[in-house]
Amino acid sequence: MTSERSEPAVNADERTMLEGWLDYHRSTLARKCEGLTDEQLRTASVPPSKLSLMGLVRHMAEVERGWFRSVLMDEDAGPLYYSEADRDGEFHLTGADTWQEAYGTWQGEIGVARDNAARFALDDPSRGRDSHSADPYSLRWIYTHMIEEYARHNGHADLIRERIDGVTGD
Repeated sequence: MTSERSEPAVNADERTMLEGWLDYHRSTLARKCEGLTDEQLRTASVPPSKLSLMGLVRHMAEVERGWFRSVLMDEDAGPLYYSEADRDGEFHLTGADTWQEAYGTWQGEIGVARDNAARFALDDPSRGRDSHSADPYSLRWIYTHMIEEYARHNGHADLIRERIDGVTGD
């Protein structure tokens, strides 16, 4: 089964364009994970790196949570997978970690992200602040950053997937 992925509109308003590109990249990561077993999804295919497809999905759940809950809404949304003792916990997988849990958590965070973003205009300031400057972020900045974050990690996902089973593509 192939995940649905729509090409972003070429002549939409700015918000529709940004949301379209973000959803496109979210769908791309899901597609990179399709058809693999939990074991394959947990495989760090380029040692010594711990980077795996399941780890990337868990990482993006953390990123969605951080930007759309903690920053945009100023919620005290603690981490899902990492801790002070293990700052990269989302990438430290065990045999007990499953795709079903990781995917469900990620999709849940995407749903919350969409709901929270719908409350803001592109120029509205976030309720949370930059930890260094104390400045708020605009929703436009958050969308742009999320597109960049997914695009970078989708490149990683492409290489990991090719290493696991030779599958390449969009």
